[in-house]
Amino acid sequence: MGIFIHTKPFGEMEVDKKQIIDFPDGILGFDFIKKFVILDSDENSPFKWMQAYTEPDLAFIIIQPDFFMLDYELAISQSDFEAVEAEEDESLLVFAIVTIPANPADMTANLQGPIIINTKKRLGRQVISLSDKYSVKHKILDEMKNLGQSKG
Repeated sequence: MGIFIHTKPFGEMEVDKKQIIDFPDGILGFDFIKKFVILDSDENSPFKWMQAYTEPDLAFIIIQPDFFMLDYELAISQSDFEAVEAEEDESLLVFAIVTIPANPADMTANLQGPIIINTKKRLGRQVISLSDKYSVKHKILDEMKNLGQSKG
């Protein structure tokens, strides 16, 4: 049996309790929000919504980095893995928060502060990448062009 939540992108909707992800530390700037729900934007889109469970007006657009970047590597501290009770990388989903400015072609992803989610324990955390090759404003479309060139 599902529960009803109010969402920014879709209004009121029913979700399964298993979609609720606990973020014990919140996320940067919103450390008081402890629960989020991951919602699909639509079937064919790589973008998802990370909706605050108790705050209908707070939702982030997110994307998995490996969708637009060929060689993305998660580099985080052991304490970050432990915080989400991860035993191996396979149980983790990695997302980047997307910023879409007035010109959508300039959208960026925050690869310096990715979101990790342990799908088995339903625990999430925003972490700081230990790699200096990622920025907080990584241009998604530029990376997709590079991805297309390396495949061709």
